[in-house]
Amino acid sequence: MTDRLPVHLDVDTGVDDACALLLASLHPALDLRSVTCVGGNAPVADVTRNTLTVLEAAGRHDVPVGVGAARPLLEQPIDARHVHGQDGMADLGMPAPRLSPDPRHAVDLLRDSVDSAAAQGSPITLVPLAPMTNIALYARMYPASFARVGRIVFMGGGAHVSNATAAAEFNIFHDPEAAALVLDACAEHDVDVTMYGLDVFSEPRVTVDHLAALRAAATPASTLAAELMSFYHKRFGVDDATIGDAGAVAYLVDPEAIGTRRLPVRVELAGTWTRGRTIVDLRDWAGDMNHDPHGVAAATVDVALTIDGPRVADLWVRTITEAAQ
Repeated sequence: MTDRLPVHLDVDTGVDDACALLLASLHPALDLRSVTCVGGNAPVADVTRNTLTVLEAAGRHDVPVGVGAARPLLEQPIDARHVHGQDGMADLGMPAPRLSPDPRHAVDLLRDSVDSAAAQGSPITLVPLAPMTNIALYARMYPASFARVGRIVFMGGGAHVSNATAAAEFNIFHDPEAAALVLDACAEHDVDVTMYGLDVFSEPRVTVDHLAALRAAATPASTLAAELMSFYHKRFGVDDATIGDAGAVAYLVDPEAIGTRRLPVRVELAGTWTRGRTIVDLRDWAGDMNHDPHGVAAATVDVALTIDGPRVADLWVRTITEAAQ
């Protein structure tokens, strides 16, 4: 396939980040150029090991992996091993990967990937699926390079739904300053940004029939995918489970499956009960905005509000089961 979309993933792998990595690695419409790791779901050392393990299973030894920030800009790190397992990726007991991380820091690897793609006339799509610490550091350290990003599609936030607190989603809550910095940089440098948040996150679900198809494919990637989803089935006592972050990658290849609305978005940094909340401005009457002492948020974002969950889940399963090894 020609005209593959160049992409870079920033991850805190993570069961659902692993699902996203498999899709980005194996879909024929995507050209996964590089991956960077950040502390989030698990400490960054675990995240790096998990990321290399997934890429090895997908046969993607060609993708450089950069190690980035171990903690948020200001806060102490808070992991999500209660969701993802003690090793951050389902406690499958997999052997250590043979792949090694790239010697470049994550921010430098990201800069090099973005600049290379821009020079080739195919700007990279940056897909942050984790706390945006690495991306904020990149925006501040290399603003001219950041301006060359084609677009950003991030998993985080929510217009109506939260999980880490009653107000905030985990990725944004983990490093709200970073998210705010990235949105500001997108506004400053006119980088298009899409928010794939909790309003749609849980809808693409992998069923027991999907698990059977993945196991029947019997490749390293499909076997890993089946084990990851089986972990969720068992951990939460359900017979279907979300592919989570992978939906943000699916949006790149099937945008019609996800309904977005262009809206102003800012991140709450100071609220006692609402720190880390994405404030999505859903008002449709200009009179309200004219009387708002805060003004309209600088960042205008394509916010995902609806999704065809089965269609996205089928895309994920089909991509993995049909991939040549």
